[in-house]
Amino acid sequence: MRSSSAAAALVLGATFLALPMSVQAQAPVQTPPIVQVPPPDVSAGRPADTLPGRPPTLPGADGWSMTIGVAPVISPVWQGSRDTALSLFPDIRFNYKDVIFASIPEGLGWNAVNSDGWRAGPLAKIRFGRDEERGGSPFLITGGSDALLGLGDVSAAAELGGFAEKRIGPWRGRVEARRGFGGHEGVLVDGSVAYQARLGRTILSFGPRATVASKDYMRTYFGIDPVQSQRSGLAPYRPGGGLLSFGVGSSVIHPLDRRSVLTLFSGLDRLGGEPGDSPLVRERGRRMQFTLGLGYGFRFGL
Repeated sequence: MRSSSAAAALVLGATFLALPMSVQAQAPVQTPPIVQVPPPDVSAGRPADTLPGRPPTLPGADGWSMTIGVAPVISPVWQGSRDTALSLFPDIRFNYKDVIFASIPEGLGWNAVNSDGWRAGPLAKIRFGRDEERGGSPFLITGGSDALLGLGDVSAAAELGGFAEKRIGPWRGRVEARRGFGGHEGVLVDGSVAYQARLGRTILSFGPRATVASKDYMRTYFGIDPVQSQRSGLAPYRPGGGLLSFGVGSSVIHPLDRRSVLTLFSGLDRLGGEPGDSPLVRERGRRMQFTLGLGYGFRFGL
């Protein structure tokens, strides 16, 4: 039963581990790093669901499955904000075996390569925009900021690209590269490294992460043109491309049974030089960003 619970954490825990950085990135459920934890037998190189006498590790593991989850999250109102907001993020995801995955946090992807600890394939995500009155979360419950007034809204964007990850023992590294279409036309590259450890049934994970963005992305979210300057009172600013943010993420995953799991997650990130030097951040925000959330997920076969 313990292996089955751990296997549930493998998929269900990932439901919410994408949230910390995503909340800060004006895309409520967007971006890296999704830390997936293998059950002990998988770490040893033998799939848990193929061991003699052991049932499938997850409901729907041999076909389509669906996960329903929810997570209250405390985070900055917008990336770079000094104000804090409480949002309630829903999550619905579909998986076909270990081949196709679809959800707002992880996007739509295909594990075209899935062997010897490697996973890689194409990836598509959606980045919700930024509202000058409400900030970056469409799931806002309480909290807000008036710092964006005069800058206008940023529309939602589709981001197309790919990912690659490698697992070596308890270590996992992942890289994503995506190009935006719509609300922003920039390029983003996310990188993360995570170490996973086990304490009884509870799974701990932590590690560094960073995001690099092109000038098109930076200018959409941190640039200030003459019209915006006149309306907002902030000095004009045209950032270049470079380091968007860097920090650490952590999670504590506790499986309740084969189908459900609780995930406590947090992230502490600092904006890079180009976004940090924006008058928007210097005068109305701060470079250090902290996120804390608690997620619950339930998985069942279709």
